[in-house]
Amino acid sequence: MNRENTSTAPASTASLLDPFSRSISYLRLSLTDRCNLRCLYCVTEEEAEGSLCKLQHEDLLSYEEMLRVVRVAVAMGIGKLRITGGEPLIRRNVLDFIGALGAIPGLNDIRLTTNGVLFADKAEQLFAAGVGKVNFSLDSLEPERFARITGKDCWHQVWRSIEKAMAVGFTPVKLNVVAMRGVNDDEFEDFARLSQRLPLQVRFIEFMPMGASSRWNRGMYISSDAIMATISRLGELIPMERAHRDGPARVYRLGEDALGTLGFISPISHHFCDHCNRLRLTSAGALRSCLLHDEEIDLRPILRTSQDDALIRAAILQAIHNKPKGHQLEKRLRDSGGDCHGRMSRIGG
Repeated sequence: MNRENTSTAPASTASLLDPFSRSISYLRLSLTDRCNLRCLYCVTEEEAEGSLCKLQHEDLLSYEEMLRVVRVAVAMGIGKLRITGGEPLIRRNVLDFIGALGAIPGLNDIRLTTNGVLFADKAEQLFAAGVGKVNFSLDSLEPERFARITGKDCWHQVWRSIEKAMAVGFTPVKLNVVAMRGVNDDEFEDFARLSQRLPLQVRFIEFMPMGASSRWNRGMYISSDAIMATISRLGELIPMERAHRDGPARVYRLGEDALGTLGFISPISHHFCDHCNRLRLTSAGALRSCLLHDEEIDLRPILRTSQDDALIRAAILQAIHNKPKGHQLEKRLRDSGGDCHGRMSRIGG
């Protein structure tokens, strides 16, 4: 395809600083809003029992459109990319797309978040395509409870994927556990013990409200501090030093001999906004600078009407300029019970 004015010369480092001096270096890319599970924190009871409202094919960004945005973003200084969904591995030809991502000069850190249902059979190809790190959603170690949370009896498929990821050589392999009082809070110690015997990072994520599709309620919320207090009965939680490009988790090792680690992600009880370095591109082409703010820049008109990549660069810089200081979620909950109105599966969690 011939393009006009498509130079992707790197922007200065200063241009990727937001108004609060945070350096933006991380893009989360949602491939699809579709998912093969019906997790209770993503869908309402009515949606779990019926069909979900899904984006039409023409409303989704094509792979070539996504690649164009990523190439521009990487040329500007974005060095870390996470592939999300929905469930990204259900999108057709996803391995070819990831292979194309891996060929982009300067993009050396490609990560994947998946529910793990389809991962095992694709593990070697994903690793060969350039994905080095993977996060699995796993909210229970009990197969029957897992089925109640996700709407599907596939725990053993997911665990097979986790084992395959460790065997193939993905590192780190992380397990994302949405902590819910009365649902899985009696398993926190079991997850912690898992981190002692396997080289996994188990990450406890505070249950937060995400749009009209969420079944969030205050009674199900449990803070990271409460989770840590429960786990500390098993032994000392030793804090780990943060590395460059680390995410929002506070990371600990449960005892000196533990093979893995524990992470605590606390969007409600402990702000990590001061260290946020990310942008999000939704499956529909909306560029967001904050998960919990609904302000977006729609890239689809640019991608479908112009070959000038300078317009994409300008949109990325505008999103960085618009990045809020913090999400103010507690104030919104306290004042009105409100939340972010975007569907998590479309934004990319």
